[in-house]
Amino acid sequence: MELNWEELGFDFNPTGGQNLRTYFKDGQWQQPFYTTDEYIPVHIASACLNYGLQAFEGIKAFRGVDGKVRLFRPHAHAKRMAAGARKLCLPMVSEEFFVDACVDIVRKNVEFLPPYESRAALYVRPILFGTKPCLTVQAYREAGFCVFATPVGPYFKEGIHPINAIINRNQDRSAPLGTGDVKVGGNYASSMLSCQEAKDLGYKAVLYTESVEHRYIEECGAANFIAIKGNRYITPQSPSILPSITNDSLRQIARDKGFIVEQRPVDIAELPTFEECGACGTGAIITPLGNIFDPETGKTIHYCDETGPVLLDLYHSLQDIQYGRTEDKHGWCVEV
Repeated sequence: MELNWEELGFDFNPTGGQNLRTYFKDGQWQQPFYTTDEYIPVHIASACLNYGLQAFEGIKAFRGVDGKVRLFRPHAHAKRMAAGARKLCLPMVSEEFFVDACVDIVRKNVEFLPPYESRAALYVRPILFGTKPCLTVQAYREAGFCVFATPVGPYFKEGIHPINAIINRNQDRSAPLGTGDVKVGGNYASSMLSCQEAKDLGYKAVLYTESVEHRYIEECGAANFIAIKGNRYITPQSPSILPSITNDSLRQIARDKGFIVEQRPVDIAELPTFEECGACGTGAIITPLGNIFDPETGKTIHYCDETGPVLLDLYHSLQDIQYGRTEDKHGWCVEV
């Protein structure tokens, strides 16, 4: 199948490539198999369809400047999915199997891995889902594990640029001590209404607050919030925030550059004191925030019309590791 790498969007782009599947039944994972079928047969009463027992990850593979193929931090993603499996009481594949499966899917779909010059990548999506037919809400030890891959274009085709966000105190993305700290579908479902409302008002992102006082910043859309103030890299800390692997990587890069990294509660009142703000995640790496509107005060905080120098440098520094343009001194990449 021929693909126009330059026209790829950040979306599911069908290729007819192979995906991996295995099922947990009778106390053990069954022999994995590969298929080109893009549909998964699940029972009408399955736990994933009826009670949301589903977790997923998003990993990228890159074709480097040196021609090598690198998968970015699959071990960290395996650990994070295992945390989600524990909260959902689903069986989890081993870290070794998870990483090997992701590496193998890249190998089997390497023809769909975009060339280095395209600035695109191969997006790998592992999914864990409950398969047991059920009507009672309880833990079920039957599950499926699937890994597929699709080529995706750069999040910003014209280069990284700022977007506008609105603060939302009316809808909670996740409750304290709930599932906000694991990557499960329900966290994203709970944000759909506020995201659509923001879009209708002309904003591309929602800045969520915690659900007790609605005073402290949590996530920005489906991504972690980050801010720069002088030589400080600041990001919120809360039990209901997903531990972003991109954020973890950026924090380490910031430390390497001499920044003081602060992971702590971040008050909405601090927003005017920041020099640069953004959201970070696998898709865009960093999405700068140009303006943040607070409907409670009616005020807009303006940061930039073009991406600030610190966030831009961090963005390029992480991409340099992913594309093999600089030393991977933390051993994050797995060569395929």
